[in-house]
Amino acid sequence: MITAAPEPRQPAALVPVRWQQALREAVRDPRELLDLLGLDRLAPRLSDEAMVQFPLRVPRGFVARMRRGDPSDPLLRQVLPLDDEMRPMPGFGLDAVGDGAAKTAPGVIQKYRGRALLVATGSCAIHCRYCFRRHFPYAEETAARDGWREAVDLIRQDASIEEVLLSGGDPLSLSNGKLAELTSALADIPHLRRLRIHSRLPIVVPERVDDGLMGWLSTLPWPVTLVVHANHANEFDGTVDAALGRLRAAGVHLLNQAVLLRGVNDSVDALAALSERGFAAGVLPYYLHQLDRVAGVAHFEVDDAHARALHAGLAARLSGYLVPRLVREIPGDTGKRPL
Repeated sequence: MITAAPEPRQPAALVPVRWQQALREAVRDPRELLDLLGLDRLAPRLSDEAMVQFPLRVPRGFVARMRRGDPSDPLLRQVLPLDDEMRPMPGFGLDAVGDGAAKTAPGVIQKYRGRALLVATGSCAIHCRYCFRRHFPYAEETAARDGWREAVDLIRQDASIEEVLLSGGDPLSLSNGKLAELTSALADIPHLRRLRIHSRLPIVVPERVDDGLMGWLSTLPWPVTLVVHANHANEFDGTVDAALGRLRAAGVHLLNQAVLLRGVNDSVDALAALSERGFAAGVLPYYLHQLDRVAGVAHFEVDDAHARALHAGLAARLSGYLVPRLVREIPGDTGKRPL
């Protein structure tokens, strides 16, 4: 009997891990997204111009949490490029939070005392239509582009910097090797005390919390805080719970920041459900941001009076530790401004 020859194996280095495969297979065509959800009737509201300016990208696992046939689904609303985005609105600009004025080195932003934010990458797992950096010049302003050299040199020379924030884009869309390259370079800087990571990946691609990521986290010499970003309770499911549980078991402090968005979470019921569902997964509510007024997002805005009323209703309903701080970012301020 002649046995069949084994299938040739692809070299291990070329085989994408599950989370990388999930990123590669993300939905990028809005018409495909509508077809998956049985919502082809929304096609006339799509904007090709908005797609050119800021392309659709949404992981299929996140799509699976959307309600089929519901044009008002709060997860769909966060990612679908509509013609609303292309209506010019006074007061909405390209740099709503003053990132450009706060740049101190390529990809390094310093707005607040004691902290340096690194724009680690321009890549995200999901393109949120309300993104305040949707017009950011990532091609020129990414801290990782020269092996982190300028960013690390700046931090090393400034003894007032005690905390490094990894942002983007989404820093966890970088490989573990690239992340380790940075943290190895930072590890011998004596005045660094904390590392904070801002990432949506544990929510939208929970497969990212794998053995490789946990191995990298185990090497870090500082307390680590991971600020995840969920805007609605429906973003959580069992896979997200498992990923967040694994991070908590490793000693990572988990916080959630959300953005107040019209048609997504602009009710006391929705905000209360978000806080309670997140806390059940081990995440403490941190910030509820008023919308950053970047061009293309005006249709998501909730006015300040309504925002304050919602926050008061939330405080009346929930225990204090479940109520995030309602804030707005104002360029030039020394911290987030409470509303």
